Amino acid sequence: MQDATVRDITRGLLRRLGLTTVFGNPGTTEVPFLTDWPDDFRYVLGLQESAVVAMADGYAQARREPVLVNLHSAGGVGHALGAVFTAYRNRTPMIITAGQQTRSLMFDEPFLGATDAASFPKPYVKWSCEPARAADVPAALVRAHQLATQPPHGPVFVSIPADDWDQPGVPVADRPRTPGFAPDPAAVAELAEALNSCERPAFVVGPAVDGAGVVDEMVRLADRTRAEVWVSPMSPRCSFPEDHPGFAGFLHPEQKALAQELSSYDLVVVWGAPAFTYHVYRGEAEHELPELFLVHDDPDVLARARRGRGVLGTLAHSVRQVSELVGQSERAKPRGYRRPAKPAPSVPMTAAYVFDEINAAMPEDVAVVEETPSHRNDLHEHFPIRSTDGGFFTGFSGALGYGIGAAVGVAMADPSRRTLAMIGDGSSMYGIQAVWTAVREQAPVTFVILDNSRYAAVAVLGEAAGGAKLPGVDLGGIDFVGLATSLGCPARAVCTPEELDAALAAEFGATTGPSLLHIKVDTGQRYLY
Repeated sequence: MQDATVRDITRGLLRRLGLTTVFGNPGTTEVPFLTDWPDDFRYVLGLQESAVVAMADGYAQARREPVLVNLHSAGGVGHALGAVFTAYRNRTPMIITAGQQTRSLMFDEPFLGATDAASFPKPYVKWSCEPARAADVPAALVRAHQLATQPPHGPVFVSIPADDWDQPGVPVADRPRTPGFAPDPAAVAELAEALNSCERPAFVVGPAVDGAGVVDEMVRLADRTRAEVWVSPMSPRCSFPEDHPGFAGFLHPEQKALAQELSSYDLVVVWGAPAFTYHVYRGEAEHELPELFLVHDDPDVLARARRGRGVLGTLAHSVRQVSELVGQSERAKPRGYRRPAKPAPSVPMTAAYVFDEINAAMPEDVAVVEETPSHRNDLHEHFPIRSTDGGFFTGFSGALGYGIGAAVGVAMADPSRRTLAMIGDGSSMYGIQAVWTAVREQAPVTFVILDNSRYAAVAVLGEAAGGAKLPGVDLGGIDFVGLATSLGCPARAVCTPEELDAALAAEFGATTGPSLLHIKVDTGQRYLY
């Protein structure tokens, strides 16, 4: 009886681990892995590796399950590295495999070989290896799966020489995922006592709250403590419904403004977020931060914080255990977030008006993916996210290109609901190839391209920092309708409020599969922070 090959053993392992959907872009070093592709496996083809990883990122985030990505040697991995960086910041459980030249050729640095392949994606993977023997490939994948899915989650990388797949393999047992861990009881008790005894508490919620699926529990805890709830700077998830009376707003990614925003409280509890993520520096804070507790499952995040008491544990355990020790408060109820007046229609339309109209038109179950960095303030004020369970996604890294691909993955993860992708014109061009995959997979996604004809975030922040006469920020002239149509995606241009009303009625009516709206918006820009 012939020994089972590495390919046979690996495919059996992937079935048992639930990793039969593979996102990839193939090259010749992947042919031995892909040959005789099983009928029960699904291969999702992307036309560029960064789009592949972004799609897989959205798919994994929406399902809260690991995902398998297959890339090509050094060139393919190199194309994907910006998206891998985002997956690392997003804490996405992603197993990335890449083909490598045959072992017999590696000493000569061959064409399509990856020199020191395991080091290439570092430091933006949790673990990386190229197995020393062909027979070790399945064991490496088991370890990769364990590490990707252990808190804190993140991408891992395995380089596999092309001739390993036909070699005899060593069977390995798959292992169940390691569950999250509870915090120290004494730390929980200390935090609960602080909440019971303080006078003006505030919560700062980060992406791990929604990632752990405990938004409902967070809402109940906020109601019980009557804490005002802020969103952590640059948060990529919605961890508290933004129409709740306890919602206070969005912290600025700048320490002076952030310290001012938190200065009126005597206790701040940061749940599942760094304390804090800053984007710009405008001098040292003029106010001291209040007493601070930081609850997180990543010891590195807790170690980086400059002050506060750390509570190390996964959020599902931490939120529930603190809730058990906190009584109903008689403090005054929070004031709530005051939103500005409804934007007026105009031609060209403002981004604020477009957000407000979409918010009013879309059904409640729509998943939202966003990458409109120059319109973030308008989004916050006129597009409140109400989801309490995995309904909002954006990138945590700031590297453009995540949104348009991630939206395809989110739509594929749950085809029963429509996904809305709100993407800036500049952002979209970092991963426009994903539209082709959306058509191929008939993903139920509406791409809304907000076109202000420039890299406005760069222009505005650059001017605020003292820059003048900046080159490289003006775009314009991109025909997104023609571009989408060439990729097989139905599309329409929207320039007036009347056209917007008609387009939204159609999108959230009987539309199936992907579609694209090219919406021209005012080139004027608000100050970002």
